[in-house]
Amino acid sequence: MPELPDLTIYIEKLQERVAGQPIVNIRLGNPFILRTFDPPIGQAKGKKVELVRRIGKRIVFDLEGELFVVVHLMIAGRFHWKKAGAKTGGKVNHAAFAGAR
Repeated sequence: MPELPDLTIYIEKLQERVAGQPIVNIRLGNPFILRTFDPPIGQAKGKKVELVRRIGKRIVFDLEGELFVVVHLMIAGRFHWKKAGAKTGGKVNHAAFAGAR
């Protein structure tokens, strides 16, 4: 898997930035990015990120209360850090997760 070095760096940096932080808000700019309806994505709001890890080519955010947000590497290659309240939309901004920091 040639993506492994990139994925490893993503996970390390995400762990530093978001571990222990609650998810304050989630906005979806593209409804097709969401692959589940049960539990609803809104249940992740307020939950702290306990761990960031990988499963294959996916980045997994383990949240308290045994909830998980899983992002495929194809999408993860488009992570951007923006100020709180920045717009979602366009071709590359499919979702926004706001934390306490």
